[in-house]
Amino acid sequence: MSSPTALGWSTCNVGGHACDLFQPSTVAAEGQAILYLHDLDGQSPRNLPPLQTVLEQAGLPVLAPQAPGSWWLGRHFDPFDPELSAEAFLLGPVLTECHRRFAASPPGIGLLGYDMGGQAALQLAYRYPDRFPVAAAISPAIDFHLGMQHGHEWPDGERFASLWEMFTEVEEARQETALLHIHPLNWPRHQWFASGPDDFRWHDGAVRLTSKLVALGIPHTALLDRPTGNQPLEAFAAEAVAFLAEALDKEARRLA
Repeated sequence: MSSPTALGWSTCNVGGHACDLFQPSTVAAEGQAILYLHDLDGQSPRNLPPLQTVLEQAGLPVLAPQAPGSWWLGRHFDPFDPELSAEAFLLGPVLTECHRRFAASPPGIGLLGYDMGGQAALQLAYRYPDRFPVAAAISPAIDFHLGMQHGHEWPDGERFASLWEMFTEVEEARQETALLHIHPLNWPRHQWFASGPDDFRWHDGAVRLTSKLVALGIPHTALLDRPTGNQPLEAFAAEAVAFLAEALDKEARRLA
């Protein structure tokens, strides 16, 4: 286990699962941290240079747990953990670790996710808006059920096999998507998401999400018109992290 005072990137064990963490040399704001939820490839920010750079520049601690294939859902997925769902892992051991290492607790923890993790960041914010009022998602896989419906047509369709271990049919999975967990009267105060129009899998879901939020009068920021050339992290990482830092400061002032 790494030292709680180690600076830079290191790895620790949380509840039997590996987590990457970043401790800045200069902390921008006490009691604040970013919880990063990885994509379907399980990539940590420390291995994603565009994201790593902006996270380090933000001066905020980062905890990036690993939960491969789980989609970060509240569904049992034995290859991840025989007892805890990925969501329970985040709400329990991971939040405890954020407090222990960084003295950060909700609502001072901003959610940031990409792809699989992007939909999860929105999911958690919609399900628990009081705990997670700040969330940012890059290329969120909002309609992840399409991986079950069309995965066999996609070159890497086997990567969606874990969904069939958690759900028995496509409609069951659709009912768990972030779009269906927005409460019209109780929503995260700060939400941001971005999806390039060249993202053939997930862009339509992001468009439908912003349409629903607009119809409900829910404030949010959505960047949906910028082509990314299949490089969404390069296109959106800086704006996502800047949004999180500003929103966490607003929350801190609100509670002061």
